[in-house]
Amino acid sequence: MQLIKNGNFIADGWTHVGDEDPLPEGPAIVSLARWQKEQNALIARGLPLGVRLKSGEEPSLIAENLGHFDVVALEFPAYRNGRAYSYARLLRERYGYKGEVRAVGNVLRDQFFYMVRCGFDALEVASSITPEMYKEAVGAFTYTYQPASDGRETVLSLRQRLAARAAAAAAS
Repeated sequence: MQLIKNGNFIADGWTHVGDEDPLPEGPAIVSLARWQKEQNALIARGLPLGVRLKSGEEPSLIAENLGHFDVVALEFPAYRNGRAYSYARLLRERYGYKGEVRAVGNVLRDQFFYMVRCGFDALEVASSITPEMYKEAVGAFTYTYQPASDGRETVLSLRQRLAARAAAAAAS
């Protein structure tokens, strides 16, 4: 796997740690179950920490603890399971999470544009993905219809802005 963060391919300094695996000396991403079981010990380590949520584990389960996490990894178990899109938006918009929101699992090229719109800033992708493929995927659409976490102007707001400008020009 390779990591794309904020549009750049970078080295991944994080280790995904299984529930029974020893913790590494550096940054670790643990499961929700391990976080709930070992919360105090994980905080006491004083090292960067991330949590991985499976598709049925909602962000509300960690909302009060978001300040402890540098990364929240949201799992895509299959291409047809899109709960992580909603979870990313909840993290950004409802809970105000400013840390890294990472897509992990079955992350497909056709989803990159929508993942970025929903608030993901890091994607774990297959080694076959190139920077050109990423740029093409996230630049596939010029205009959007729905508002999202990325703050892009929607077609409706663009139309309203242009109509107001035309009305102002006609009035002068």
